[in-house]
Amino acid sequence: MSLNKVRASEYRRILVSDHPIMDTRAPVEFEKGAFPASVNHPLMEDEERRLVGTCYKEQGQAAAIELGHSLVNGEIKQQRVDAWLRFFNDNPNGYLYCFRGGLRSQLTQQWLKEAGLDIPFIEGGYKAMRQFLIETIDEAPNVTPMLILSGITGSGKTDFLLKRKEAVDLEGLAHHRGSSFGRYHEGQPSQINFENSLAVALLKHQDSDAKHLLLEDESYLIGRSALPQAFYAGMQAANVLVLEESLDARLARLLNEYVHKMHSGYRERLGEEAGFEAFSQYLAQSITGIKKRLGGKQHDELQAMITHALSLQTSQNDTSAHLAWIERLLIKYYDPMYQYQIDKKAERIIFKGDHDAMHQWLNNQ
Repeated sequence: MSLNKVRASEYRRILVSDHPIMDTRAPVEFEKGAFPASVNHPLMEDEERRLVGTCYKEQGQAAAIELGHSLVNGEIKQQRVDAWLRFFNDNPNGYLYCFRGGLRSQLTQQWLKEAGLDIPFIEGGYKAMRQFLIETIDEAPNVTPMLILSGITGSGKTDFLLKRKEAVDLEGLAHHRGSSFGRYHEGQPSQINFENSLAVALLKHQDSDAKHLLLEDESYLIGRSALPQAFYAGMQAANVLVLEESLDARLARLLNEYVHKMHSGYRERLGEEAGFEAFSQYLAQSITGIKKRLGGKQHDELQAMITHALSLQTSQNDTSAHLAWIERLLIKYYDPMYQYQIDKKAERIIFKGDHDAMHQWLNNQ
C-alpha cells in the first residue's frame, strides 16, 4: 500500500507559505519546539506517551503499539479524531506530521481515513523539518549579503527596520528589545521556537527580491534567545550602517518604550493597581540587572530618580520626570558602552545618516 505523504522536497514551500499543518506529537514535545504555522492536536497526551515510551524500551515495539491502542480507544479515541476532523474541515489542504513521520503519523492518517478523510503526512516529520531549518540558518550568511544596522540606544533601529522589506526583525522574533529594559509583556519563546521562527523568516526573505539581508546590530543573546553561532559569525563579518538620531528624539522614543508602552501593557493585563505595581517592579528589576556595571552609587541614584518619577506619575499623572533617569542612563551607561562597541567595528562601517538619509541610501543600492 502506497502511503499518502508529502516529500521532503516540499519543506520549503510548506514553511514559506505558512501551509496549515497539524502536529500530532504530545503537548510536552510541541511546547518545547514547533513550527510557526503548526497547531497541536496530539495522538497521545503526555502521560500516555510516557507509558508507551517506557513499554517500548522494556518490551519492544509490538507491546508498545498494543499499549497505545489500549490507552487511546473508545471515547478518548473519538475525541481525538473529532479534533482532527475539525482541524481539517477548517483547513482542507492541511498536512499532518509526528516526530519522525513514522507510526504516529501513519496511525493518525489511518484513523482519519476510517472517518472519511485522506490526509497526507509529512515525510521525516518534525525532526527532518527542524534539521532543514537549522541548515537554513547556518547557510543564510552565504545566501544573501548581510548589512548590520547599528545605532546608539534610542535611535529607532527597530522602527526603521519595520519599514524595510530587506529587513528581518530579530528582536521581534525574540520578543525582546535586547537591552536590560528590553523585555516584552508576552515573555520570550523557547530557544527552539526562536530558531524555527528565524529560519522561516529567512526563507521568506530569500524568496523576496531583496538584495541584502538587513539586521539590527545585536549581541549573541537577545534577552535569553541565543543567535545560532554560524549566523552570528556572519553578522560579525558584515558591513555596518550607523543610524544617527538627536538626543531629544532618543529620549522621547525611550520614554514611550520604557514607560508609556510598558505601563499600558501591564495595566491592560493586570488592572490599574496591580499593573502599576508590576510596571514599577519592571523598572526596578531592569536597573538592578545592570547594578554591577553601573556601580553601587550610580545604581542607587538612578533608583531614587525612578522612585521619584513613579511618585509624580501616580500623584499628577505626569510621566515627564522619567526623562531625567533615562537621560542619565544614556549618558552614563548606554552611550559609553555603544561607543566602545562601535569603535571596534569602525573598519566595517560603510554609511552613517539619519532615518531619511538611511532610507535613501538603501533605496539606491
